[in-house]
Amino acid sequence: MNIYVGNLSYRMTETELKDAFLPFGEVKRAKIIKDKETNRSKGFGFVEMDDKAALKAIEELNNKEIGGRVLRVNESRPKE
Repeated sequence: MNIYVGNLSYRMTETELKDAFLPFGEVKRAKIIKDKETNRSKGFGFVEMDDKAALKAIEELNNKEIGGRVLRVNESRPKE
């Protein structure tokens, strides 16, 4: 499952994002979306995990404060 993670701290690294999800299971991929021109974080990213671990991570991390920001965590919706 692909998980959307919003309201990230602009200083958070992909390693820190991955580490936040590791307690719930194997993280296949963690990616923070960056601005193409400035290479700065846009404040959101995606984490890929198996479905069972992903559902637990969403339940535990949605509305949790990490890095001074309250995260928005939910199943990623496909682009339209």
